Amino acid sequence: MAPPRNVVKIAVQMRDAIPQLIRLDQAKPLAAVLKEVCDAWSLVHSERYALQFADGHRKYITENNRTEIKNGSILCLSTAPDLEAERLLGGLQCGSRERRRETLQHLVLLAPDMTFAQEVISRDGLQRLGTIIEDGDDLGELLALALRAFLELMEHGMVSWETLSIPFVRKVVCYVNMNLMDASVQPLALRLLESVTLSSPALGQLVKSEVPLDRLLVHLQVMNQQLQTKAMALLTALLQGASSTERKHMLDYLWQRNLRQFIYKNIIHSAAPLGDEMAHHLYVLQALMLGLLEPRMRTPLDPYSQEQREQLQALRQAAFDPEGESLGTGLSADRRRSLCAREFRKLGFSVSNPSLAPHPCLNPGLLCSRGLESLLSYLSLFPQNSNPAQDLERVPPGLLALDNMLYFSRHAPSAYSRFVLENSSREDKHECPFARSSIQLTVLLCELLHIGEPCSETAQDFSPMFFSQDQSFHELFCVSIQLLNKTWKEMRATQEDFDKVMQVVREQLARTLALKPSSLELFRTKVNALPYGEVLRLRQTERLHQEGTLAPPILELREKLKPELMGLIRQQRLLRLCEGTLFRKISSRRRQDKLWFCCLSPNHKVLQYGDVEEGSSPPTPESLPEQLPVADIKALLTGKDCPHVREKGSGKQNKDLYELAFSVSYDHGEEEAYLNFIAPSKREFHLWTDGLSALLGSPMGSEQTRLDLEQLLTMETKLRLLELENVPIPEQPPPIPPPPTNFNFCYDCSIPEP
Repeated sequence: MAPPRNVVKIAVQMRDAIPQLIRLDQAKPLAAVLKEVCDAWSLVHSERYALQFADGHRKYITENNRTEIKNGSILCLSTAPDLEAERLLGGLQCGSRERRRETLQHLVLLAPDMTFAQEVISRDGLQRLGTIIEDGDDLGELLALALRAFLELMEHGMVSWETLSIPFVRKVVCYVNMNLMDASVQPLALRLLESVTLSSPALGQLVKSEVPLDRLLVHLQVMNQQLQTKAMALLTALLQGASSTERKHMLDYLWQRNLRQFIYKNIIHSAAPLGDEMAHHLYVLQALMLGLLEPRMRTPLDPYSQEQREQLQALRQAAFDPEGESLGTGLSADRRRSLCAREFRKLGFSVSNPSLAPHPCLNPGLLCSRGLESLLSYLSLFPQNSNPAQDLERVPPGLLALDNMLYFSRHAPSAYSRFVLENSSREDKHECPFARSSIQLTVLLCELLHIGEPCSETAQDFSPMFFSQDQSFHELFCVSIQLLNKTWKEMRATQEDFDKVMQVVREQLARTLALKPSSLELFRTKVNALPYGEVLRLRQTERLHQEGTLAPPILELREKLKPELMGLIRQQRLLRLCEGTLFRKISSRRRQDKLWFCCLSPNHKVLQYGDVEEGSSPPTPESLPEQLPVADIKALLTGKDCPHVREKGSGKQNKDLYELAFSVSYDHGEEEAYLNFIAPSKREFHLWTDGLSALLGSPMGSEQTRLDLEQLLTMETKLRLLELENVPIPEQPPPIPPPPTNFNFCYDCSIPEP
């Protein structure tokens, strides 16, 4: 007979004692259970003891988490958390170095437990650890252990980082700035300063003023991957906390000190594989670097700015007056205006639009005489109701489009002149408008590169190409505008086809950027190897995979094949769950420096999971401390329904979490509990949600299942129809002939053959 649902069979062990095998009644108070366990070992004062899980992080059992105890769990009897905290904090005052080292090691081991952390913090444990860190009597293992214990306690979020004192932060800064320092101390000090910078603007300014950028560059150039990662984390935190102007100055200085070249050669192309955390920080650095373009993207061209008017004239002169000759020397004013308007029109500006409304700056009383003369001289170049500056008033791209055009004309003058003159010689309807194309292409690049959007807190999608050279965005534009001209000619496009050309160019750029080319030259090679004809072929191939416009007999065959193939997909999903996956823990500040591993048992009955260290190989299922029976799972939740993302709001920065989050709810005693996941990628999200749905007997409805099923159906259908190649398949089956007039054609097997 099965035991009641609230009774579990467990083992309880204690040092130098025979383990007890007991039936734990979850309805019984924990104090009564402890009393029975202590009585069995003849121990008095049961209130001085507590139960812990024997494996994993040795979490203390409380009334809140006791439902995590499952059949077969192994517990151990240990000192109560309040007494253990008192004992360890007392050990910190001991004069023996060895005793203090053992105390700190034990403190680091127990600090991840919330119950123990509450007891330590309530007894001023953070202040005592802070004193050890500030004193700095030992700059080796003791200091590293104290920093680690301090960080583990602060990660629980019970104490705000803003409460840290300025002398304490300055002391940690000293450890970062020291030259001869233990290799285990500085990564922890950098991690602490990163948390301070992200959580407290005031202390973040202190860190920024006390930690020189040159010092972080020194840490980045040390061939220690952990130190590099934490230095990069602090650097990106400082950049995120800076204003736009300060961020530009900081990045300019770092680029002058060759940080970009070092990242490209020694981090991205390092012999050691790039860690997930470093990949995320490189993504943030790339986003901040491209984000410097946002002010120009958001600023419209001011037709009354002398500098911007001169830039427009320089753009025209580079195409039509390469020798620097003045426009229409010796011509009348009307002739000069007509010639200038025609040249701007050849550049692709729409100079025939109505002019701008009068600007307040046109009031002579608000302009100096020289500025007014310059403005009137500029406006005199154009006929009435025409002005090329109007095309650049749209934001985005604003002045960024003008910057791109000027960069192209100055750094690739031959290609620029060839583009303009080649299109000027075409028929009016077949010419590719340079200015209009540049403006739209700049918008397209900003969308593809997410310029002006907030950084994702989990993404790792950086492109090595942007660290391969300076001015990478403008160089990318130079390649893209020449690609646009090439595609225009391949499509034999007219002005009416402009939007179609831009759609093809978007597809060419998006497909090539997805390949993450390591350099601009490689990007140029790959994108030029994707001409319009290849784009059409890829579109047709994808359309054939997606469309269901097939003959009814083939559709019927596909329907018959679906159950078998869905079973194959289900088998693959469960095998993937058995292999297991590393997931990242997202704390209240969305830190990602902790990993945990989860897998399905070979018999498909238990989910096994537990924490693992960064860089370690995936653990075996037997070594994982936690278990969740599949039979206890009630439901699978995804996206905004998950409890660990439900309270995070609906901002753009949380969109990626919604797309990767899923949870399973299960019975936890009388309460409902959740096991929460953040998938490392969209594919892993689909594989896990499909596998869990299969375990729960629900349909596998992910996009990945649809794609896999379509691919398998296509392959299997083609294999079945190989013998019918070039044989037309009728829309309707052939008619069944009428039955014969008699059935006297049966062969009598009893008559022997002669």
